[in-house]
Amino acid sequence: MDIDGDAEEASRRIRVRFVTKLKPPYKAPPTSIAIPTNLTRFGLSALVNNLLKAGNADWKTEAFDFLIDGELVRMSLEEFLLAKGISAEKILEIEYIRAVAPRKKEDPSLHDDWVSAVDGSNPRFILTGCYDGFGRIWKTAGVCTHLLEGHTGAITSVCILDPLGSDGRRVVATASKDMTLRLFEVNTEEFQGQLKKIQSFKTLRGHNASVQCIAAEPSGAKICSGSWDCRINVWQANDSDSGGDFMSVKKRKVDIEDEEPKSEGEPISTLVGHTQCVSSVVWPEHETLYSASWDHSIRRWDVETGKDSMNMYCGKVINCLDVGGESSSLIAAGGSDPILRIWDPRKPGTLAPTFQFSSHTSWISGCKWHDNSWYHLVSASYDGKVMLWDLRTAWPLVVIDSHEDKVLCADWWKSNCVISGGADSKLCISAEISVM
Repeated sequence: MDIDGDAEEASRRIRVRFVTKLKPPYKAPPTSIAIPTNLTRFGLSALVNNLLKAGNADWKTEAFDFLIDGELVRMSLEEFLLAKGISAEKILEIEYIRAVAPRKKEDPSLHDDWVSAVDGSNPRFILTGCYDGFGRIWKTAGVCTHLLEGHTGAITSVCILDPLGSDGRRVVATASKDMTLRLFEVNTEEFQGQLKKIQSFKTLRGHNASVQCIAAEPSGAKICSGSWDCRINVWQANDSDSGGDFMSVKKRKVDIEDEEPKSEGEPISTLVGHTQCVSSVVWPEHETLYSASWDHSIRRWDVETGKDSMNMYCGKVINCLDVGGESSSLIAAGGSDPILRIWDPRKPGTLAPTFQFSSHTSWISGCKWHDNSWYHLVSASYDGKVMLWDLRTAWPLVVIDSHEDKVLCADWWKSNCVISGGADSKLCISAEISVM
């Protein structure tokens, strides 16, 4: 070991001031101090913890990340300053934030087949779809409250309509390889320790191939679906003021007293333009939805006119799509290569991705923006990994290795958990993630 070399490296020092937007007891003294330039974020984190402990004997060690000029530090200070051309002659201001990493992993919730879809938009429960043809409601890890019955094929997509409404009753939707969508009404507050099996109150028919993806309009009044028939159908989610045709049918039950009306619906409109499977749909605004396809394109649609107002090609089959980030305007997508791509359509003159993240080693199957952060999103991949990303660095913040096979879907839950499902038949929950 070259001791003299190590001593010389450690002797190079720089004056820094640590700042934070965190509230007490996370605030370190604002005075500047001299530190070695060979420190990485782990050394910086230890240093900030020592400063905080000096002012608070009860302080418990926390992991921190560090930003210089708005960019996360992922190398030594000296390497970062050289790479960015930042002078070491002046006092350097370093912002620290709580590290984005799971602090707890729940026991996996087991299914009978591949977990193909997950929705964590309601903080009271998790909705999953499975290749066994059933949807499931989970109150927490390992506690399944409702089994959603009726599909005759694998479930490919799920969504919660109006997830943040005031009461415990919710309408949830499932899509399947059986070419239908089904709507269920569940009351998550009525669980008394016994699994409840429920039938759909409406079946939506109109695709002539497997339904691959669904998304609800923000108010929950409408829902859209993408299919292997290359079409996007728009449906009325409730019976009132609907433009589609409905007919009354009966549930097939032996006991006549258990019969209750159930309706079937047809699409109120169809959006045509994709030439291959519509693999993902997102409906972030009342009259605007986005779609991605195996035809390598991402389209933005005006729901009222049925016309696409934007058409981007990325050169790859696209499996997943989400819209969020800064001003809820960034488009994230992944597909048939290991690269997670992000576009900012507000930037004129180019349709090239603004960011490209390439730490996965196989197809990307899911991506989802955090609902309260401009910077953070999660991705899932056939490489068996879930990754947390921050736009302020090119490397993943965290690699979650909870699955033993392909990861097929991922989402955020309660703003501080990442949930994921995979070909290992597990729903996994990584909890206590601090996202600013």
